[in-house]
Amino acid sequence: MRSEPVLRIERLVKRYGDKTAVDGLDLTAHPGITAVLGPNGAGKTTTVETCEGYRRPDSGTVRVLGLDPVADSARLRPRIGVMLQSGGVYSGARADEMLRHVAKLHAHPLDVDALIERLGLGGCGRTTYRRLSGGQQQRLALAMAVVGRPELVFLDEPTAGLDPQARRSTWELVRELRSDGVSIVLTTHFMDEAEELADDVAVIDAGRVIARGSPEELCRGGAENTLRFTGRPGLDLGSLLKALPDGAGTAEISPGTYRITGDVGPELLATVTSWCAQHGVMPSGISVERHTLEDVFLELTGKELRA
Repeated sequence: MRSEPVLRIERLVKRYGDKTAVDGLDLTAHPGITAVLGPNGAGKTTTVETCEGYRRPDSGTVRVLGLDPVADSARLRPRIGVMLQSGGVYSGARADEMLRHVAKLHAHPLDVDALIERLGLGGCGRTTYRRLSGGQQQRLALAMAVVGRPELVFLDEPTAGLDPQARRSTWELVRELRSDGVSIVLTTHFMDEAEELADDVAVIDAGRVIARGSPEELCRGGAENTLRFTGRPGLDLGSLLKALPDGAGTAEISPGTYRITGDVGPELLATVTSWCAQHGVMPSGISVERHTLEDVFLELTGKELRA
C-alpha cells in the first residue's frame, strides 16, 4: 500500500487581477522527491508558494503534511523547509550567523559546521549576504532550508547559477535527505536534474497538471523508442517490416540510413540483426535512442523550459 501523501492539492485556483495563474490544479506528492516542471508563467511558482503558506488560494484546498499552510502555519512551519530563489536573507547578515540562527530555531538541527563544509561555504562564513556570489547565496539558501531536519522541504531551483561540481554536491545532499526520510518538492529548469533526482514528475502548463509519472514512465509514454543503423541504400523495407513485431515502423531517412520505431528492446534488435544477416546486409552504427525528459516536455508544452 502506498504511504499517505505529504502534499495534496485539489482544484486549486489562484488569480492576480484578471489573470488566472493556477486554474483548477490537482496534485498529490508522496514521500520521496517530486519534481514540478513547467515553462515560465505556467503557475508552478504560485502553486509552490501557496503550499508554503505565502499565498492564499482563491478556491480549492491545499494540505501539507495534513495541515492547511495558512490556517495551521504555526504548527506547520517547524516541520517544513523552504528555499526561495531570492534567498530570504537580510542583506547585511553574515552567512554563518544566519545559518546558525535558523539552526537554533529547531530542536534537532543538522551539524552546522559539517553542512557549511559540505556546501562549500567554509570560506565565506563571515561575509555578508550581499557580498556573496550568486552561487554562494544559492548554497546558503539551500543550507537554511535543510538545516532544521524538516519532514518536507521545498526547493526552488536549488542549483541555478551553480558550477558543475557544486551541482553534483547539491544532488548528493538531496539524495541523502531522501535516504533520511525527508520528502522533497523540487522545481527546476534542468531536465537532467529532474531525471537524476525525481521519483515522480508533474508537468504544469497554463495552471494545470498536464502529465504525471516517474521519469521512466513519462519518457516511455511520451514517444516511441528509435533504433537506427546504416547499411547499403535501398534495402527492402517491406520485407523487414514483415519480420518486425506488430506496431513497428521502418523508414530510410537518408540513403543508407534506416530508422526503426516501436517497442525497442532485445527482441526487436535481434530481429533486425537476424534479418540483415539473412539478406547479406552488414549493418553498422547501430544505436538505440530513447526519448529524454526534455523531449517529452517539449512535446507536451511546445515550449522551451526557459521560454
